[in-house]
This record gives sequence, structure tokens and C-alpha cells, in this order.
Amino acid sequence: MTAVMISTMVLCFALTVSVAVSIGLASILGIQASNANMLISVKEMFGAINKFPLAAIPFFILAGNLMETGGISRRLVEFAKSIVGGVQGGLPMTCVLTCMIFAAVSGSSVATTFAIGAILIPALIKHGYPTSYAAALQATSAELGVIIPPSIPMILYGVSAEVSIGELFIAGFGPGLLISGALMFFVWAYCKYKGWGKNDGDGRMPFGKATLQAGWALLMPVIILGGIYGGVFTPTEASAVAVFYALVVGVVIYREIKIKDLFAILRKSALSSAVIMFIIANAGLFAFLITRAGVPDAIGRWLESVLQSPALFLLGVNAALFVIGMFIETSAAIIVLAPILAPVAMHFGIDPVHFGLIMVVNLALGMITPPFGVNLFAACTVAKISLDRIIKHLLPFVGVILVCLLIITYIPSISLALRDLVYAK
Repeated sequence: MTAVMISTMVLCFALTVSVAVSIGLASILGIQASNANMLISVKEMFGAINKFPLAAIPFFILAGNLMETGGISRRLVEFAKSIVGGVQGGLPMTCVLTCMIFAAVSGSSVATTFAIGAILIPALIKHGYPTSYAAALQATSAELGVIIPPSIPMILYGVSAEVSIGELFIAGFGPGLLISGALMFFVWAYCKYKGWGKNDGDGRMPFGKATLQAGWALLMPVIILGGIYGGVFTPTEASAVAVFYALVVGVVIYREIKIKDLFAILRKSALSSAVIMFIIANAGLFAFLITRAGVPDAIGRWLESVLQSPALFLLGVNAALFVIGMFIETSAAIIVLAPILAPVAMHFGIDPVHFGLIMVVNLALGMITPPFGVNLFAACTVAKISLDRIIKHLLPFVGVILVCLLIITYIPSISLALRDLVYAK
């Protein structure tokens, strides 16, 4: 059964069949090969999405789309520019900082790419930056959308590996701030080297005025994250609060969302949510079948015999996840691999929350690596250029993220220090 499932999935990937259909078809053929009852497929697919934490996904997607249309993202850009936009290379630094703030509510890197990229990619081009550099920078910065909490991949990992989503969220701040800082330092140094961005401060608002203008937008992550860690509401309930807040700010306060815009926003959010849920349903069935076939235990025993130490295990897992992330969508990869790898990591004495951050950061790299990097496609769509043109400028950014990944992997305190402080036993 396992051989049939794996070979079918690989063949479908090679034929560029969509991830969800590939996983679902492989699972159905696996059931047929084992002569099991086909009703298993319905039961497991429904069970995979019949989980309360998953309700957060469509709400966070909707909140991100409301923020984009409601003028919240534009005000966040002006606020970030008022902080770092006055130095040479300040506009690329503004891109990174804005994505970090926007990520604290949206939970989605693709939503961050479109919402912030629609503003900053044209601005970067206007200030003399190459179009390919602007697109590569936006795609990379938007990766923070799945690392800075709240994060949809963290919710998926928490559900799949049965780990506290609240602990995953609080653990994401350390890696998120590390990557943000590293990217901002790199773009500043690179712009100094290239001589770009000497006029980035033109048109920059004073800090006080920008803060006042973005006040309602800045209050949003404070309410959402403060409510989660203050025990006011759960991460799932926080997603609904984010939608309500974004709707009120966009319609009543900023008045940039009209009633006629709501249908298009809801339609876009429903389509994005349906795609993710379909992947989750099929991946849930696939994970159930391979677990039933004993694949996780077999992989665990093999890894234990080959990789004798936690350090080697993490190195091997990082290498494998990096390659997998290039070809498989992040959500699907987490749902399939988390139930397999998390128990093995715990066997090696690795904290499951720390391992979750490693998985999320590593697979998030897949969003900016060809051939299936969703952030790349989104950024290229906004910049109106072909994918091959941004590879040259993309490689240094990938190198920066890889260095940060190694630091996160081998210094657990970056992820766990804040978690241990907040969730002190």
C-alpha cells in the first residue's frame, strides 16, 4: 500500500497535478490496494477538517484581505517608513518592517505579499531599485507572515502534532525578530554597497504624524496578541476578533471599504480558504494511511540508526525539509510530515514547540524557492515580471534565511525563552 501511495504521489507531482489532488488520489489508490473500506476516506477527510482550531484559517485570511482593502496596510507602510525610511536603503528596510507588523495579524504570507507589495513594489521601482530586486525583496519579507504569530502553518502544525498553538505563537516571536533584523541589516548593507536608495527619505512623514494616522492599524496586533496571551480569548477566537476589528476600522473609521466591496473580499477569502481546507482534508487521509501502515515508526527507527545524535537528526531534517519545501506547498507538507517527524524529534529529546518552529521556518523557505514558491508568483504578479528575472536577487535573501534557520535550529532558547517565561510551569 505504501509503495503505491508514494509512487502515485510522486508521479502526480511530476505531471504537475495539484498538490491536493495528488495526495487525495494517492490515498484512494492506497485504500484500494489494501482492500480497505472506501468509507474510510470520507471519515478521515471529514475528521481532518473537523477541528476547532482550523476555524482560525478562513478568519485570518479574511482579516488580511480586509486590511488590504481598508487602507490599514498603506498606513502601516507610512508608519514603518517614518521609523527607518530616513537612511540609505530605508525603503527596502520599510518593506521588511511593514511585513513584520502586517504579519502580526494576517497569518498568511501570500496575503502579505499582495497587500504590502501592491504599495511598496511600485515605490521601490520609482526610487530607482531594479524591478527584479523589488519583487525578490517583497517575496522574502512576506515570508514573515507565517513566522510572526499568528500563523496559519503554526496552527496546522499544532493540530497535526497535538502541540499547544498558544505556545507555538509565543515561540514564533524570537525567530521572527531574528529573521527581520537579519534581513533589515542585509538590505541596508547591500544598498550601501550598490549605492542605491540615497533619496529614500523623500516624502517621509514625521514619526508623530505617521503614528497618529496609523494608530487604529497599530492597535490591531496589540488587541489580537494581547487578548491571546492575556487569556481573554483563544487563538481561534482571536481570528474572529481580527475580522471584526478590520471590518469596523475599514468601513466606519477609515471609510475605505464600501458595502459593494464586501462581496469581492468575501469571495476571494472563501476561495483561498477552500483551497487550504481541501489540501488539509486530503493530507489528513494520507497521514492516517501511512501511520496505519507503520511508516512513521519505520522512519523513526531508520533515522535513529543513521543519525545518532539530535544535532545530526536536525541537520538531516533541515536538509530534507528544504528540498521538500521547494516542491510541496507549505500547509500540505506540515500536515503530512508533522505527525511523522514530531514523535521522532521528541524521541531525540527535542522540544516539540522548538521543532515546530524549525519546520515552519524551513518550509516557509519553500515559499521563496523555485519552482513552486507561492510568494514568488505573487510578487511577480504584482511587479509584472517573469519568475526567472528575480532569481539573481533572490539567492542572497535565501542565504540570509538559511543562516537564520541554522541559528534557530541549534540555539533553542531563541524560540523557547519567551515561551518558558510566559508558560512557566
